[in-house]
Amino acid sequence: MSYEELEQKYLLPTYDKLPLVLVRGEGVHVYDDKGAKYLDFYGGHAVASTGHCHKDVVKAISDQAGKLIFYSNVCYNDARAEAAELVVKNAYAGSRSVFFCNSGTEANEAALKIARRATGRPRIIATTTGFHGRTIGSLSVTGGAKYRDPFPENLANLTEFVPFGEFEAVERALSPDVAAVIIEPVQSTGGVRVGNKRYYERLREMCSGNGCALIFDEVQTAFGRTGKMMAGQHWGVEPDICTTAKAAAGGVPIGMVILNEAIAGAPAPGEHASTFGGGPLAMAALKANLGVILKEKLADNAREMEMAIRDSLGANPLIRAIKGKGLLLGLDLNKDAKTVVAELLKRKIIVGSSGPADQIRLLPPLTIQPEHVRELRSALREIAK
Repeated sequence: MSYEELEQKYLLPTYDKLPLVLVRGEGVHVYDDKGAKYLDFYGGHAVASTGHCHKDVVKAISDQAGKLIFYSNVCYNDARAEAAELVVKNAYAGSRSVFFCNSGTEANEAALKIARRATGRPRIIATTTGFHGRTIGSLSVTGGAKYRDPFPENLANLTEFVPFGEFEAVERALSPDVAAVIIEPVQSTGGVRVGNKRYYERLREMCSGNGCALIFDEVQTAFGRTGKMMAGQHWGVEPDICTTAKAAAGGVPIGMVILNEAIAGAPAPGEHASTFGGGPLAMAALKANLGVILKEKLADNAREMEMAIRDSLGANPLIRAIKGKGLLLGLDLNKDAKTVVAELLKRKIIVGSSGPADQIRLLPPLTIQPEHVRELRSALREIAK
């Protein structure tokens, strides 16, 4: 039985999969079970920020596995302590503490719970095109009806959805019972949307004035992907709570909630916890991965490669617009995105689909170089003919 058949027989189906069996990765490339090499412009969905199997991350995981794979948070741990310090010092200037968990949706659930605990209020304002996860609490603030509507017994009755980028809509929705406003500072699945500076500034001002928390869901954007370590730094705006996950530990599952001083004291000991969150193996990977991002200045490279992509692809008749920031980019196309994804795959390049049917997403390792952009440009030119 093939690997495809084994997965189809024994795994719960979750995604429409690409017809690939990937078995190895190195840098910006992955390899299938037949030895074919693919240029990865998807990064395992924004995860492989330092490239696949970066030597520093591999060594850190190997060394930690030989010392202590796991012990729970009931005891202190050297890797966890050092990882927490590294995260807080390289997130927002006002960051004071971090809670570790195992995924982005867990982080968002924790953030919503902490905001409600800190304010004593029940309601949340979210965006109509936002995506925050598939577990029931995160689903309740996810705007996409196709994700939320099949589960009407979620908590959406406590959520008001407003258009992304329109601070006036947030202003109308604010009331004394709002605990938090949650947004992705750069929306990904919802169409790769970016607001203007005034939007983020007004959100900060309104949340402060209303006494509610501003939550930035940076599950995809944190630690360099947008060209800054944290996305809000582009506009000089800091949230009260920031969540992140995907790219933090080089592919080892992780999630985190980063809190500022005002929010950090809200949860009492025992009110929220995670058995596996902050495990030594994940913490060693996190330390090494963030160390690579800082040492190799990958946030700077993300900005440079964004400009290279815009310059290289902007004149292609297949592409109507290029949206996003850094290396979270959406290409709006003049044809169906699934066709282009398939055509690129034939040319050994992996890209992602998106919410809009005419958009593909580029979420590559932050280590890509101009020659990789040229390879993508050449393939898209062929497809445009």
